[in-house]
Amino acid sequence: MLWDWFCSFGVVLRIMQFVTLGVIFVTIIFDLGIIMSTILVDKLLETVFTRGASDLHIAVGQPPVLRLHGRLVKLETKILEPEDTVSLMKSITPERCQQELQQSGSTDFGFAFGDKARFRVSVFKQRGNTGLVLRQIPNKLLSMEQLQTPPVMTDLILRPRGLVLVTGPTGSGKSTTLAACIDYLNNNVDHHIITIEDPIEFYHYHRKSTVNQREVGVDVPTFAEAIRRALRQDPDVILVGELRDLETIEAAITAAETGHIVFGTLHTSSAAGTINRIIDVFPTNQQDQIRTQLSTSIIGILAQQLLPRIQGGRVAAYEMLVVTSAIANLIRENKTFRITSSIQTGHKLGMQLLDDHLFRLWRDKVVNKEDALTKSNLPDALAAKMLRYEAGELSEDDATVEVEEETNTPKRNSKIKYV
Repeated sequence: MLWDWFCSFGVVLRIMQFVTLGVIFVTIIFDLGIIMSTILVDKLLETVFTRGASDLHIAVGQPPVLRLHGRLVKLETKILEPEDTVSLMKSITPERCQQELQQSGSTDFGFAFGDKARFRVSVFKQRGNTGLVLRQIPNKLLSMEQLQTPPVMTDLILRPRGLVLVTGPTGSGKSTTLAACIDYLNNNVDHHIITIEDPIEFYHYHRKSTVNQREVGVDVPTFAEAIRRALRQDPDVILVGELRDLETIEAAITAAETGHIVFGTLHTSSAAGTINRIIDVFPTNQQDQIRTQLSTSIIGILAQQLLPRIQGGRVAAYEMLVVTSAIANLIRENKTFRITSSIQTGHKLGMQLLDDHLFRLWRDKVVNKEDALTKSNLPDALAAKMLRYEAGELSEDDATVEVEEETNTPKRNSKIKYV
């Protein structure tokens, strides 16, 4: 009986040894999988960096895809399986974001790729699988001069108070433009700058200004809460990464009214559309009050589009609105449909329409006609102007004079520096 007990005990010990070895073996295999996926991620990120791609798309059923100069290009590598995308996701995603992905089906975060670049990452579930889109954020900031923003934009951001909006569709370079604005202030004035982002994209370091950057979900729960708290932190400048809801828009307008310069972004393609979008967010019974508040707080809107250049790379086209007393009156009286004509006649103040800038880019053979018309707010009118130019009804001098009068910046825009 005692012998049987010892034998059975020995069998149990042997089983435990095998189980332990199995766990160790599985752990080693799992760790090797993470290491291999990390190596693959590093190679992919290095490819994005060296080829100058703006985005990396990772999805099941196809190889990794780069967005190069606005076009999607598939890499010549293996077709990704579900376990590949999961492994890639886990190799770069923080634990808190993995939990958010399981709970809500998507998550966003940012990380640094050594000292070469930062990446903004969106992870999501699609058809039960994991997908990722990584946006490259260059470490080197472009200046407002390099971006060729309208010169009046520099004057606007130096004002002591007011709301300045940079608008455009996703991927149009809004974050890059705002980063250039913050960098200009950081190098030239002694301000306290607070940025509120989700996630933080460009890093700014203390120079002439003091810059504090808060990330939603990490440093503060919401945009609106961050704006309210910022008002007690002695700010001169507040940057709001995205005016995504009523509460955030209301807080931003209040901050601008209380004597701060506030920067924000919206996904609209024109100045007039931006005003309408903000007002339409609010209930009908509040819209008259918001029109009044907006007419006194907003000072400028820069709407932009990115187009592929014929010679490679991309170039930005801009629409610039400077809010004058006449335009403020149009906002207050709900006559935003007249803002476009006010921009057209406001060239002496540095205003310009998007379509006028698109026409110049096409005329100077920087972009092709199809891309310019695709980005146009009024494609029929722009196409008609192009036909007149091609038919010789607009001479080179006439076209140049017309454009120069519209922008009132003939010296800077007569020979555009494209990036």
